[in-house]
Parts: sequence; structure tokens; C-alpha cells
Amino acid sequence: MILGLSSCGNKAGVENTNRFKVEYESLNGVQNSSGKEHRTLSIDEENPFVYATPKEIIEKIENKETFYVYFGSAYCPWCRSVIEKSIEVAKEKGISTIYYVDIWDGNHKEILRDTYKLNDKDKVELVSEGTEEYKTLLNYFDSVLGDYTLTNSKGKTVKVGEKRIFAPNFIYVEEGSAKRITEGTSAKQTSSMMELTDEILEDEKELFNAFFE
Repeated sequence: MILGLSSCGNKAGVENTNRFKVEYESLNGVQNSSGKEHRTLSIDEENPFVYATPKEIIEKIENKETFYVYFGSAYCPWCRSVIEKSIEVAKEKGISTIYYVDIWDGNHKEILRDTYKLNDKDKVELVSEGTEEYKTLLNYFDSVLGDYTLTNSKGKTVKVGEKRIFAPNFIYVEEGSAKRITEGTSAKQTSSMMELTDEILEDEKELFNAFFE
């Protein structure tokens, strides 16, 4: 099943796909905030990603539309680990449009989501509040989202008390209802910066094949 019009069929579509390619490839080899180099990517010029605002995604949901949406960032190492495979499989499945919501700004700062931390008594504290659109999206995607948890110094998991849109998160919405979600990340990938082996890439492909069914 092909969703949406081709993102390469007009000037706006071409600008969108070129923008995505430039954004992600511009960080190739650049050091991240931890002093490690961002993974080098080669993004297809005919990729399906179309930039969208959270408000636009909400409008699509409320209009009972059927579509795919990806939440992530060029700065996110886990996103960079799966983005090439997501494009490959989406093209194989005939998916022409995936809406892209960027969760961070150019300084790797949150522009959408709530953030929390644990204090010295392992109590959850709000660091920064997400947007109203984020709260609405949490409500609409509740059935497919996982719990937001933090890990303390002893490795214990503490629940924040709300769901979370993680990165990467690919969500399939059918007639306004969230039906499927995937991060596209192989269980064999234990570090965001590790080499992507053939086994990891095969796992990614299986995950995206199941998602883009």
C-alpha cells in the first residue's frame, strides 16, 4: 500500500528531501557533545521524508488521515543508526511519504518533549516542560508508546509517570489512530556508536519490513 503523493513530484517536495539529506549528511564526521564523531551517512536524494510540525501531525490525526511519521533528530546517534535502512525498506514497500518531526534544535536542545531528572533521593523532578502539542501527541499515541523511565546511579529503573515519544520513533497512523510503532533498532546493537554489522542491519530490515507492511 502506497501512502501519500510522491515527495519528489514538485518543487516543495524536492526541497524537503534535499533539506533532509543536507541536514543529516552535514554532521558526517563532526564531533558530538561527547567528543565522538557522528556516524557518516549517505542519504538517498529521493528519500521519503517531509518536514512537518507537531501541529500539522495533530491536524492529520484529527482529520482521520492515514500516514507515517518519524520523530527524531540528525543529532541523535540511534536515529543515525537506522535512518538509511528505514529509507531503503520504505522505498521497497512503495512508501512515498514519511512525515518528519525534529525533536531537537541545532544546538541539540529539546524543542518538543518534557525532560526530567532524578534528584539525590531518586525522586523524579521536571527539568523542562514540553509543548502543549507534545501533550496532545502523547494522548493520541498513548496506545503504542512506552513508559518514560530514568535510571539511577545503582542501575535501578524509576518510572516518570508518563509515556514518551523516544528517538527514533516511527509511528503508523491509520484513519487517525496509532496502530504500529518501531525504533528500528536491533537488540544486537548495544551502543549507539558501534559498528553496524551485517546481523544488525538484517535485524533493522526485518523490523522495518514488519512496520511498513
